[in-house]
Amino acid sequence: MRKHATNLLKIGITILGLFLVLREVDLNKIILTLRQANLWWVLVSFLLLNASLVLRAYRWQLLLRGVGARVNFGRLVELYFVGNFFNMFLLSGFGGDVVRVLESARDVPGSVATGTVILDRFTGLLMLFVMALFVLPFRPAGFPSSVVWLTVAGAVGGTLLLILLMQGSLIRRLGGWLPGPLSPVGDGPIARLLQAVEGCGWRAVGGALLVSLLFNLMLALWWKTCSLALGLNISYGYMLLVVPTLSVLLLVPSVSGLGPREMAAPMLFAAAGLAPETAVALSFLVFLVVRLSGILGAPVYLWSTVRDGRRAKAQSG
Repeated sequence: MRKHATNLLKIGITILGLFLVLREVDLNKIILTLRQANLWWVLVSFLLLNASLVLRAYRWQLLLRGVGARVNFGRLVELYFVGNFFNMFLLSGFGGDVVRVLESARDVPGSVATGTVILDRFTGLLMLFVMALFVLPFRPAGFPSSVVWLTVAGAVGGTLLLILLMQGSLIRRLGGWLPGPLSPVGDGPIARLLQAVEGCGWRAVGGALLVSLLFNLMLALWWKTCSLALGLNISYGYMLLVVPTLSVLLLVPSVSGLGPREMAAPMLFAAAGLAPETAVALSFLVFLVVRLSGILGAPVYLWSTVRDGRRAKAQSG
């Protein structure tokens, strides 16, 4: 019942967001802009996005090694592609992470699987804000002040939160009063999760942050290539400024950020000289490319399913 209610909430927010956007812009102009997209640049965006999965799998492996878990790199790449495939159908930009947790829990303890997947995502998001912080001094006139403050808060707050998680002792001291399952002390799920995150160690986290730097350069690049597909002249540095905010909007309960991101796009890209319809069209195009990128995960998922089935049959026989 709760799952159905959550899905209905996500669908409702997406529909409301799209309704609010489309009553302010010309839908026909958006469709025309998308129809004129250069498919070669769309293909480049598609390939960049899928190539980034391999890089992110390496980041995940660094964190798993930090906690002492040894999982084959090919297996992690496979799980990233499978997770991306399920993102096509699940009503979330993070649904694939749940799949990664469930699948990797076959190879490592559940707390380790969950903790490393969370830290994998968190280091990527944190590095996005840190990178944007360094680009802020070069922002154009008229850039939204709210985005400036969000960037500063994300970079500073995220860094402090990471230090807090990696130390662990302060969280245990402050949260020791919480009841059993929620307590960071003892052997409950939260305590085991905190131990897994803390157990990764700073060396592994530092490596993950460096890999996140490369991944986020690719992330801004596929936004740039999508803009080129629409014939837009938006600087790469500008993409580094706005992508953190666009990525945070994935956290809003919705269908992978659809709706909330389109509501924010006109404001975010106004300083780059984009008309509201063009900004929304760019956001739609990125959404479509991201969802379609899961296609490459389909044969990987089918192959892994057949392989695991044969292994189970061989073991039982």
